This record gives sequence, C-alpha cells and structure tokens, in this order.
Amino acid sequence: MPSIPGPWIGRAERRREDLRLIQGDGRFVDNRSLPDMAHLAMVRSPLAHARVGAVDARVANTIPGVLAVLTAADLGAVHPMPVGRAEGSEVVSVAPPLLAGDRVRFVGEAVAAVVAVSRALAEDAAELVTVDYEPLEVVADVDAALSGAVAVHDEAPDNVLVRWSRTGGDVDGAFALAHRRIRERLFLPRLVAAPIETRGAIALYEQDEDLLTLWLSSQDPHRPLAHLSTVLGRSPERIRVIVEDVGGAFGSKGTLATEAAVAAIAAMRLGRPVKWIEDRSENFLAAYQGRGQRADAELAVDASGRFLGLRARVVADLGAYLFPTTPVVPVTSAMLMTGAYDIPAADVELLGVATNKVPTGPYRGAGRPEAAYVVERLADLAARELGLDPVEIRKRNFIPPERFPYATVLGYTYDSGDYARALDRACERLGHEPSRSHGVAGEGGPLVGTGLAVFVERAGAGLWETGGVEVLPGGAVVVRTGSTPHGQGHETTFAQIAADALGVDASVVRLEFGDTAVVPEGMGSYASRSVTVGGSAVLEATRAVRQKATRIAALLLEAEADAIRWEDGWARAGVQEVSLAEVAEAAADPSRLKPDEAPGLSAQTRFQLSGPVFPFGAYVVAVRIDPDTGLLGVDRVVAVDDAGRIVNPLLAEGQVIGSTVQGFGEAVLEEMVHTEDGQVLTGTFVGYGIASAMEAPPIESEFLETLSPFNPLGAKGIGESGSIAMPAAVANAVADALAPLGIRHLDPPYTPEKLWRAIRAARGTDRPA
Repeated sequence: MPSIPGPWIGRAERRREDLRLIQGDGRFVDNRSLPDMAHLAMVRSPLAHARVGAVDARVANTIPGVLAVLTAADLGAVHPMPVGRAEGSEVVSVAPPLLAGDRVRFVGEAVAAVVAVSRALAEDAAELVTVDYEPLEVVADVDAALSGAVAVHDEAPDNVLVRWSRTGGDVDGAFALAHRRIRERLFLPRLVAAPIETRGAIALYEQDEDLLTLWLSSQDPHRPLAHLSTVLGRSPERIRVIVEDVGGAFGSKGTLATEAAVAAIAAMRLGRPVKWIEDRSENFLAAYQGRGQRADAELAVDASGRFLGLRARVVADLGAYLFPTTPVVPVTSAMLMTGAYDIPAADVELLGVATNKVPTGPYRGAGRPEAAYVVERLADLAARELGLDPVEIRKRNFIPPERFPYATVLGYTYDSGDYARALDRACERLGHEPSRSHGVAGEGGPLVGTGLAVFVERAGAGLWETGGVEVLPGGAVVVRTGSTPHGQGHETTFAQIAADALGVDASVVRLEFGDTAVVPEGMGSYASRSVTVGGSAVLEATRAVRQKATRIAALLLEAEADAIRWEDGWARAGVQEVSLAEVAEAAADPSRLKPDEAPGLSAQTRFQLSGPVFPFGAYVVAVRIDPDTGLLGVDRVVAVDDAGRIVNPLLAEGQVIGSTVQGFGEAVLEEMVHTEDGQVLTGTFVGYGIASAMEAPPIESEFLETLSPFNPLGAKGIGESGSIAMPAAVANAVADALAPLGIRHLDPPYTPEKLWRAIRAARGTDRPA
C-alpha cells in the first residue's frame, strides 16, 4: 500500500497560481505579440458536402497588407495527421486535411487561409475569396450514413471508420436464463467544449537556426509537436512548442489544430511570425466536439435482480474525419459498458460512423459518460420492472471489494474499489435511500423524483509521464513535469507532493512545464491523469533527490544515513543540523560524490503505470418538474467520489463542482443540432445553452479514499467525475418523476420544451398541460 511522508499531501491549500491570473498577469497565446507579426484567417465552407472547384483570391491579393492566400495546392509536400488506433479496433485512416482539397465534408471546413498584417484585414480579405462549390448529397445522421447511399470517404463506402467488438462469457446462455430482458435505445447528443479561451497559435521560424517555434493554447506541448513533426516531415529537434497559460480545454485541445499547422507553414514561407486565433463562431463550427453516441442495449436479469449478461450495439457519430484521439473515445465507452457491476457475460459491438459534421474527439469524460449513461439507465429500468429499490439492485450486483484487482469481461482490470461504501455514503448525505419517491408534491404541484448513478471510469491514459526535480544552491526546489496544466492547479498540488517528499515548505517549490526545450518529453494533462501519473513521476524523482541529499547530509553531519530526518528544509541528526541549501552546495563538490555520480542535486524519472486506474463515485440527484411549463429544477446534488489519494481536497472539490456543473448542463441544456443538410442550428451561445452560476444546482461533495496499488501516491484522478455521473443521475431522476404518467424513458437534454411535450403526450392532447 502506498505510504506518503510529510504534512503537505491532504492539506487544503489555496491555488498559488490564482493571484497572477486574477491580477491580469496571465500568459495566454493572444497576449503575446512578436515584432513584424502577421495574422491568419480561414476561408471556411458554407456547405456540409461539396466538390471544391476554383478558389479565386485575385481580389483579396490586391488589398494592401495582404501577404498571401494559401490553398491546399499551395501547402507543398505535407503529410496527413496521424490517426490513433484504440485497443482492438479496426480504423480507416481518414485524417483531416490542413486545407480542403477536392471536397469539403462539413460546414466550417477550411478551404483557404489568408495572411495579412492585421487580424481585421485578414478577416476582411477572407470574405473576398470566392470558391466554386458543387453541392453533394449530405449524410447528417448515422442512420443515413449506415445506409451507404452516400459515402463521406471513398475509402469507407459503408461510412464505418472504426469497428470494435468483444464478447466475454456465455452471453447466449445468460439471456436464455433471464427472468427479464431490459431493452432500451439510449442516446447522448453532440456537445461543444466551449472553453473560455478559444484555440490559437503563434508560429515563428528562425531561419539561421532552422528552428520552428509554436506558442499554443493546448493541453500539452508534446503531442502537438509530434503531430506537427509528422505533418511537416520535420525532425522534432527542429521544432519547439511552448504552452503557457491556457483558458480551459476540457479535452478539446488535445491534438494539433490543423489551423496551427497552416500558421507554421505560412511563417516558414513568409519569414515572419504568424498568429491565428479563432473566434467563437469558428470554435462552434471547427473545433472537434464531444459525445454523439447511441446504444441499443439489453440487460439479462434473473428474478432476484442479478445481472446475468449484457448486449449492446454502440453507434458513434464521428463526423467527417478522424483526429489522432477520435477512435479512443467510443472504444473507451464500449469497454466500460459493464460499469461497476459483476456482469459475467457481455457482447458489445461498436461502429464509429462518418457523417458530414465536424469531427468528434475527447470532451470531459471522453467515453465514460456515455457508458455510465447506458449501464445506469439499464440498472434503473431493471429495478422498475422487477419492483426493486434502485439502491438494492445495485448492491446485489456491485463488484465486491475482495475481488479487486478485478478483470472485467470486456478486458479492463479495475485496480481497487468499494462501490457500496460510496453509494451508502451518498444515501446518508441525502438523508434517505433514494427509493421510488416520485409523484406530485401536492395537488397541482411539481412532479418530483430522485435519481442516482454509480460510475467507474478509466484514468491515467497514456500510462507514463516524466518528472524532474532539482535543488538549486540557494535551497529553492524546481520541479519539471510533462503534465501540463490548463486550470487544474498543478503549481499547487505538485509543490505539495515535492514538499512532502523532500521535507521542505511548499513555498520553496517552483514548477516548470509546457516548453519542449525545458521538458523534452511528456504526455500532458487529460483523462484525469495529472496527479496519478505526473504526480507519481514527480514523487519518484523527489525521492531520488532526497536519497542523495540524505547521503550527503550524513557525510556533512558525520552521522549514519538512517539517523537523518528532514524537516522544514533541514537535515537533522541528534542536535546537529544542516540546511538543504548547504547540502545542495556540497553536492556540487566532486569530492563528496561517488565516482560515477553527476554533480548537483537533481533527478529525472519516467514513471510508468502498469495499467489504467479506475476512480469511482456515487451521485444522487433530486429534481422537480413543473408540469405546466416543463421547467426542470435540480434541488440537490450529493456527490461522493473515491479518487484514491487526494493531494489537495480544496482543489479536488473545485474539480468536482466544475465537472458536475458541466454534467448538469449536458443533462438539461446542451445539444449541438444540425439540419438534414448539415447546417448548424446551435452555432452561438444564443441557441446553445451553457450552465451559468444562476442555473448551477446546489452541490454537496465528499471524498472517500480507496488507494490504488498501481502508483506510489495511491491516486486515481478526479477531474471528470461529475461530467460522467450527472447525465445518468439526472436521467434517472427525470424518469422517476415522470413514471406516474407512464413515461418510461427520455434522453437528455431535458429542456422545458422536451419535457412539456412529453407530459402533454402522456396526458393526452385533448387535456390541458
């Protein structure tokens, strides 16, 4: 079991990075201005599917200050973006082009790029570029795509870009023995990540050094560097990527933006820096989106409520192309389809389908909300059909604590868990078990309901991370990590980890990240991996530094190394003491070192997880619905999360609140809507709902700690929990409230109109609402 020395881990420390941000001293991409910098604007397709004819830039090129207009033909010998292959999947590699060539495949796809001396001029000139389009038939939904009448790509005539299937256990036998078969079609719509800061890049090419530098708004510098190296066919050593402050990402900035690659090419061609910052409309149209998944699912249940087997056919709307991480999301969803339950047999098939929409990719939760929604709705539907309490049916089917590590029938190995404990605690916080409490609260009052969701998620993707620690001669501690923050609070939590391991005050620890010239290797922050993988790398590096420091301190104090204890930056042996600064100074003296030992007090590590870790939690939601208007109110959310070791409870609670509000927004407000011809109907915040502080429900958060044996911190990750649990919990609460009307199931978002129409239909159209 992991053990952690010192007083810092577990302490609720306020974020040290906040002061400079609230004082306006943040370092975001658009804050940076370089001498002689040009600006890039994109010419985007108004059609979802069309052949591209002539691109006429003659008028634009006559405008003073316009430096270049680039089309696909002008980009030269560029290579496709890499396309990832998730575990066990078959993938058709259709990467997004930097600029569309002979066809456009979604509204907003970039066809040309204009470079000018100012952003306003570039945008004005882009409007003067004319493109001849020959409209083609559009496939805007997965059923139309699967019919095969129109192929989005010639390489995939059936429009299936990703295939995955897995069967474990005796599925046919399980369904043959079933007392009930619970069937439902379940759907989560497409979502927009909508970070406060849109995507952006600045490219600088220094010809004398043959060095291309990019400043990016990104989740890390290392993956974009690898992608750009592939696209340009350029050695990674000749590219530097810098990520400073980032105004949110939620998964949507995990790969190189194609527009950033165009900016890099333009900078190399023109010999001057080029900046690209997308506006909000472009973010809605062209940044990859999340969710958009349907499952036809069936659960075999015996008379006592035991889950015997599961079948699911998952169809994911992937959009027009595959980004490097696109296939990972639906495969993750498929592999988590058994959730927190000991289901002995399962058969899951996944089809990732091409449509004429912007591509999809990871969005907070990235496959886990989709899986939780399916299995938790099935659990509630099974409880209702069998007349069982929704808490009790879950407890009868949870994986018991003594079974961990637990190999699921679909191929994951869960590291540790105690799901009943989390659910019991959530019910205690609620004040009662959320058994069926639906109905009308008084004559003419609202419909009320309670819903719950117990989720398990995969975290730690990528499985490795780098960490480095150096003690400077003055005693300051520098921590270097490949886990780049974009709002999570790494500068605080990683300092706490290093402070505990070194026996120093956290205030002396400084974090360096986000620059491939400073941290050459790394994986970044996504999939709730930062503390679990990045923090473990920092811990191991710090422990190596402490070991060397202890040996040198023992020499200085003429004591045994076992007698040295570290406290407040001092090494003590009896009444003698020496500061860490003095030890660092001594470590520079070769006479005090082993023959093959490098001078200085530093260490570099590459931590490797043996497999993913699996945080879990139980969320309970109480709702009320006004039957006359369909307006949904969430009166209470109880969130109990078990993310293993919690380094900073204050920051962890912030992650829970943020993800829960996002999950709430997904459940009641958000949906990216397209017409049959692929036009976007919700392309602004006027039509696309985002939850604000005014709509956010009251949230009660609590943590349990079931440590992971897979890493030295025992951590699991906390950043996505609410976004995973809330859609399922709210859906179950809404179903509970509507049950007296005979309504079995509705998919989110639970907008007033959708609920009002469902209530009217259930009551009969001849009766008033």
